[in-house]
Amino acid sequence: MSKQLQARRLEGIDHNPWVEFTRLSKEYDVVNLGQGFPDFSPPDFAVQAFQQATTGNFMLNQYTSAFGYPPLTKILASFFGKLLGQEMDPLKNVLVTVGAYGALFTAFQALVDEGDEVIIIEPAFNCYEPMTMMAGGRPVFVSLRLVFSKKELELVAALCQQHDVLCFSDEVYQWLVYDGHQHISIASLPGMWERTLTIGSAGKSFSATGWKVGWVMGPDNIMKHLRTVHQNSIFHCPTQAQAAVAQCFEREQQHFGQPSSYFLQLPQAMGLNRDHMIQSLQSVGLKPLIPQGSYFLIADISDFKSSMPDLPGAMDEPYDTRFAKWMIKNKGLSAIPVSTFYSQPHHKDFDHYIRFCFVKDKATLQAMDKRLCSWKGEPQA
Repeated sequence: MSKQLQARRLEGIDHNPWVEFTRLSKEYDVVNLGQGFPDFSPPDFAVQAFQQATTGNFMLNQYTSAFGYPPLTKILASFFGKLLGQEMDPLKNVLVTVGAYGALFTAFQALVDEGDEVIIIEPAFNCYEPMTMMAGGRPVFVSLRLVFSKKELELVAALCQQHDVLCFSDEVYQWLVYDGHQHISIASLPGMWERTLTIGSAGKSFSATGWKVGWVMGPDNIMKHLRTVHQNSIFHCPTQAQAAVAQCFEREQQHFGQPSSYFLQLPQAMGLNRDHMIQSLQSVGLKPLIPQGSYFLIADISDFKSSMPDLPGAMDEPYDTRFAKWMIKNKGLSAIPVSTFYSQPHHKDFDHYIRFCFVKDKATLQAMDKRLCSWKGEPQA
């Protein structure tokens, strides 16, 4: 064809680092510590809820309400309403989406207009920039320091109100916090509910990322625009997965704050995994930073950058990317370069970190230990 085939909104966003690193991890015999998914079973109650959804009420094989299975939107409104200090209407303040990814895409399409500036705090999940650009917006990047306190969050909230800015808050890891730290939803701060979309994920909440059930919550005057995008795109999310998630939240609401709550048990277990990984990585000279939350820890590779600077790779390829590929091919360990989560102009400032996922089965961590034990002395390219 003589004319350009792809839509202009796809220009410059065709490369995806996950595709490349997933391919490399499959090509080589690696312990995959790069991608953020658990390789252990969801809790028994979640598995049972899904089984019941697929074998019980046969009508769960059919369409449900376009904006969310009613029992799910009802429990989400009740559960998160208490946390955010809001009386939430399941029909007006909650939208169920195909994962948190779907919630983000719907929000960008509904609210970002041609030429709008979108402030992205980096490191950021690398879908934010292409989603901004597909909506016609212009990404503006602000780099985060190693510490992010409640005081700084309050400053962000004050700036949003001062400049009449909407806030998209991706809170999929809200239950994964460690060492006594507490997650703070920005929508719970004074004056922020009215201008904030809070995005969550059942996959991250219940260790079932393949279910792809997410949600977005916010005031009706904003949410109605997301519903317009939703009804004119996917229209409806799979019913059975929503039914299973509804049961999981009903169970968690009964156990919330108690030792039997999965939202307490999961971070306790993953905190031990985190500490295990930190100790193991230190044994080969990697310098992990201790994370307060999420699935991931970041390791400083500055010493390797000094001792082995000339790793194979393209001239313009950041050092951490070359190191991650070298580690896959030579050490049998997969991690993700942190520069991936920064904008192009900032790659050079953050090319001495790599990211590991510690939300893994005990057997995976033991396999990691074996690879690290064989990594003796000063590594050579």
